[in-house]
Amino acid sequence: MTTTATSGPGRVGPKRAVAGNRAVASSQSQIVTDTMLDVLGSGGNAIDAAIAGNLVQAVVQQDMTNHTGTVTALVHDAKTGEVVELDSMGRIVAGLPPFAPIPSGKGLYSAVPGTPRAVTPGFMPGMKALYERFATLPWARLCESAVHWATEGHVVTSFEHLVIAQTVDFFLYTESGRKHFAPGGHLPQAGDRWASQELAETMRNLSAEGPDYFITGKWAQDFVTRGNDLGWAVRLEHLTDNPPRWKAGHRWEHNGDIVVQQSAPERQGVFCQIVLGILKELDITSVGHWSENPESLYYLAHALRRAGQETGLLNDPELFGDTTGPLTSPALIKGFADILRNARAKADLTEHVKLTRGGPAMAASGAAKQPAGSCELAIVDEQGNWVQMMNTLQSGGIPGEVVGGIPMVGSHWLNALYSPMEGWIAEGGQMRSVLSNTMVLRDRKPWLSLGSPGNVHCTVPQVLSNILDFGMDPYAADDAPRCLPYEEDHTISVESRVAPEVPVGLAKLGVLTNPLPEYDYHMGTYQMAWRTEDGSLSTCTGPRREGVAGGI
Repeated sequence: MTTTATSGPGRVGPKRAVAGNRAVASSQSQIVTDTMLDVLGSGGNAIDAAIAGNLVQAVVQQDMTNHTGTVTALVHDAKTGEVVELDSMGRIVAGLPPFAPIPSGKGLYSAVPGTPRAVTPGFMPGMKALYERFATLPWARLCESAVHWATEGHVVTSFEHLVIAQTVDFFLYTESGRKHFAPGGHLPQAGDRWASQELAETMRNLSAEGPDYFITGKWAQDFVTRGNDLGWAVRLEHLTDNPPRWKAGHRWEHNGDIVVQQSAPERQGVFCQIVLGILKELDITSVGHWSENPESLYYLAHALRRAGQETGLLNDPELFGDTTGPLTSPALIKGFADILRNARAKADLTEHVKLTRGGPAMAASGAAKQPAGSCELAIVDEQGNWVQMMNTLQSGGIPGEVVGGIPMVGSHWLNALYSPMEGWIAEGGQMRSVLSNTMVLRDRKPWLSLGSPGNVHCTVPQVLSNILDFGMDPYAADDAPRCLPYEEDHTISVESRVAPEVPVGLAKLGVLTNPLPEYDYHMGTYQMAWRTEDGSLSTCTGPRREGVAGGI
């Protein structure tokens, strides 16, 4: 029997953890979670379920993802006991100048001049790599849900409509984008059944021909033709000359647990190790939680800022020296903590804040203006295989174009130290990003996995600290208020559910509190799975976005 969260399909708001006797799965979509549970219930393993979930997610959540973007994963193989990392981000084509066909100002995706840029797709090469290494069911079986929902159409949710409306200006610049997202001149409305016969035909061909349909087959050929027609000199062989990478992941110890995350050039593992290391040096649990204590929030926001600055020097070890070791050295982290401890104001600066910035009250709130994309999946099967996986519309394809019903965003890579995405036009190079896949091991086995879309660079360490430092249960750790890194003008943006004394105390330190919505969906919603002390499985999805967790 399948059980799911009682909050209802597609609902933003409070949810609950769900137990599973045999297996669990969590996603941002009722359709995706049901698909994964169906695969698990019919004998598939966690990787089978993840592939099927990814394929259908890119059909029913095109506000968040597509079949050309990036996929990454951490996979625990129960047979070997190993945790391996998959990176399948879209790739920069060596020798070709940056190609950005959408002018700036055409919506949130083109807010930065010169971006997004065309790159080769990463999604389907990642699906192929997963399938060939771990899958057990026939490929066509894993495509069934994607084919069905592309053909029949899915009911558009209010959240889906909201995000499309916020980002669609980017696609309305192109003829293929207008045809796909605004047939007849209007966006799909909440409650409409949205289907695409072009997408359905593409999914049927994918089912029949396998992932190579997107890599060397007819869709890939159409992709190259569209790029060439627009002026991008991509060739078919470019889609296979820099394949996905399997790696061991970045591993670090915290309070006796082993945390496994994406390794260089991905920033998240090093970022989290720096932040939690600084908080540990500052004895943050004795100070108090940042939702209730201004000093703790001050330290947290500064630790997030410092980690962001330092990981700007993290790049692909195939092209650069690897800075992972020096950036995570205990002496360096202790030095960061000592600086923060000694840099705090000794005088009461409340009057200064009031006279120059305004009152320190959590009065009004405003949502951040930024894209919302990406989808995270958490799956555990009864054999003990775990998958924590992301799929996203970011860093894949030709910006603004739709080929065979597949919309594409491209990549926002820039050459800048503090850019969350950086890449280099060089043979075999891999772009840097900030991705959230995380597993926590005890006795060499996973007991927790988590990940999320939405400001993952700063939210993953907060959720991890809530669980590993403050002992919160996973859902409470996700529900708790979150902040952005400390800003240069001495502002901390934080969800406005913090205690009243927090903004007052921060003002004494010379800091203005910028209130975000009580639950800001840009701060992500986590998909988590964990094993309880009695050995049973649980899973959840958070309150800031849609999502359904289920078990069998």
